[in-house]
Amino acid sequence: MTQNIDTTILVVDDEEFIRRMVARNLQDNGYICMLAESGQEALAILASHTFALIVSDLMMPGMTGLELLAAAKQVQPDVAVIILTGVDSQQTAIQALEQGAYGYMVKPFQSNELLINVVNALRRRELEIKHNSYQHHLEQEVLERTQDIRRREEEITLRLVIAAEYRDEETGEHIRRIANYAGLIAQKLGWPADQVELLRLAAPMHDIGKIGITDNILLKPDKLTPEEYILMQQHTLIGASILNNSDFPLLQMASAVALGHHERWDGSGYPQYLEGEAIPECARIVAMADVYDALHTDRVYRPAFSETDALALIAASKAQFDPRVYACLVDNIEEFHRIRRRLTD
Repeated sequence: MTQNIDTTILVVDDEEFIRRMVARNLQDNGYICMLAESGQEALAILASHTFALIVSDLMMPGMTGLELLAAAKQVQPDVAVIILTGVDSQQTAIQALEQGAYGYMVKPFQSNELLINVVNALRRRELEIKHNSYQHHLEQEVLERTQDIRRREEEITLRLVIAAEYRDEETGEHIRRIANYAGLIAQKLGWPADQVELLRLAAPMHDIGKIGITDNILLKPDKLTPEEYILMQQHTLIGASILNNSDFPLLQMASAVALGHHERWDGSGYPQYLEGEAIPECARIVAMADVYDALHTDRVYRPAFSETDALALIAASKAQFDPRVYACLVDNIEEFHRIRRRLTD
């Protein structure tokens, strides 16, 4: 026959008469009891048996009832505890309740007083278990919905970027590398996890504005003329205009990235000629990720640079980059290598 855990009680008291008296009263009212004469013996029993309630004396040799309460909660977090004591102390009662006791009784007590405290403790335990279960269910549901939203955002992002890729030389792996590089930098800079994930999704949209640049400029195999270069720079403004005025944090960050990823720390970038911290940090991060990946990528007008040459070129131009972001690249270059190897076209 299966034992009903909700009616199992461990009675702990160093006085045999007390623990047997308490157990007998409880058993007469349908509860299943086990007995222990010390806190140590009680913990040994808790290691192999599950209880709904512990009724424990406060002052016992070796381990007090409050010490047992704390230790028992580590073994069985859902167990309720009622403390028995021969000393009527308000301070001790408050201490016991603050440490998680469900009840506090002063000896001697009447049988009905014991039963009332036991019923109340078990009922409170039942309600707390139901509440915790419901809370866990809600948290799980929120987590699942959040993950579903993230998956939708990621799919929308990738589809939007793929639309632009049809008109550019960039590849899907380039887009994923930019996302991973940017996420890595943000993480190393101490961004909260949710913002790191937001940047990981926003970063691939940095060049979305290229969809508005004509093919004769976008796909030109030779160096652009000054006039053509000015027109190419418009992709930052086009990208921002596609993505701005949104209530969604993802698109707000993506708009800032699209507009600002060609700005430079020293003010030599475009389109707004911002410098230093006036440039949104998300754009500063993507600027570093984009340049690092571009130097390792074949272009129609040049082959990819070696790792040594790429890092040398970045070092020579480091005035263009946020010093903290540049230091993050240098300090974590092996992790950048791993991402590049994993996402090689």
